[in-house]
Amino acid sequence: MAKDSPHQTHYTRQIHHLLGKVYGKSAVKDSLLDRAIGYFEHEEFCPSDEQISTDESRLELMERTARHSNLLSIALTILELSEGDSFTENNRKSAQFLGTIQLLSPTEGKRVAKSNEQSKSVYKAVLSLRLLDQLIIDGKMVEPYINKFLTNISAKQYSDFASHDSEAHQRFVAQVKVPFIMAALLQDIGNYHPKAQNILLGSDGKLDPFRTLEIKERKELLQINYRETIKYLTEGLGIPAFVGNTKEEREQFLTDEQDKLTFIKLLLKTSVNPKHTIGNVLKVPQIYTSIILSTKASYNYKLLPQVFQVLNKNAQLGACAKGVVDALYTITGMFPQGFGIVYMPSGEFGEQGDCYEYAIVNNLYPKKAEYPICRLTTRKLTFISYGQNSVIPKSSNLYFTQTAKKLATLSKDRLNEILELLSSNSQERKQLDLLPRCWQANEFFSIKANQNLWNKTE
Repeated sequence: MAKDSPHQTHYTRQIHHLLGKVYGKSAVKDSLLDRAIGYFEHEEFCPSDEQISTDESRLELMERTARHSNLLSIALTILELSEGDSFTENNRKSAQFLGTIQLLSPTEGKRVAKSNEQSKSVYKAVLSLRLLDQLIIDGKMVEPYINKFLTNISAKQYSDFASHDSEAHQRFVAQVKVPFIMAALLQDIGNYHPKAQNILLGSDGKLDPFRTLEIKERKELLQINYRETIKYLTEGLGIPAFVGNTKEEREQFLTDEQDKLTFIKLLLKTSVNPKHTIGNVLKVPQIYTSIILSTKASYNYKLLPQVFQVLNKNAQLGACAKGVVDALYTITGMFPQGFGIVYMPSGEFGEQGDCYEYAIVNNLYPKKAEYPICRLTTRKLTFISYGQNSVIPKSSNLYFTQTAKKLATLSKDRLNEILELLSSNSQERKQLDLLPRCWQANEFFSIKANQNLWNKTE
């Protein structure tokens, strides 16, 4: 389980702990993943036709209740960390959440795949919530189950749902948003079934689980994952026990819980081949996250802003809906949260300078997709803890080739001089490009004073 670090703010520590509670592994086996693995192993090695005693049956019910309670607790924590009292606050908190995951994730070395695997489901859950909001605001929500909780709320009113009708909003969150988070967290849990692990690790447990699988292996793994995920949802979690007083309360509780279970199952089923169904709201973030937090050996931080090229290709091939991809592009823009931007600052009279500076993407909903909203992290080639927020135009962003060419005219000596000021040691300098197109901000973010990238500074 994640350990406390004196180098983390309270918020960063919260995210760090949460990631451990979901897909972490610990000695006490209390993470969401540990509990699922325990269930799978028990089911795999116990004959299904074996008679069980009353005590065993009672124990199974207690374990199922504990697993459900754990999943619900995690879902509510994610909700609390990613949503506020308004649409604007939802977006601010979600940007901080996504950016913190990115900045806590290693971008080089042997730990990249394992760390990204642990973070993916939470990252995807937050994206799914924001995508759900956007589709409703755009008036593009066609799923009957969701729309029945929005009967008195117009697309325009939805942005201010909580203050417009607090009770209806709470019910919408409980019956729609919480199941969405649960579905995102469970979507790949079946990959930890012993049969799936046998494919990923091999019979001797020595294969690289993150390698590219053969087509036959991949198909078999997808089938096992789906089958065992659904089984875990319906039998390993099921409907929680009712705690209350009246028969009416009990009936309402059972109806609500059955509806949520059915909805989660629908999300998981339709996300496999979504076409134009609600499954896109899981599938599109799943593809996005698989690139931003890639577990492949080919992972390359510099290529992260090309994620929508992959998503648009998937849409062309019919793997997801183009309209939903476009909605996500509206939310995130070209550059993912927490991505390190290298830009050319303008002088006092708007002239282009003779150096570059660093910034970090820290807001969703850029007005132009290629113009990220960032926190400036250096000024006059010196790192700063409390920079301003600024929109970085395409004409200043070195990620774009045309912009980079403007600085290519600088002498090698000048570029070396800049690099010396912006890199922490000579060894790092040797590995960096003389004219960087982006920068990896993990080391900057590892300093506690630099983790307040989302405090309101304009």
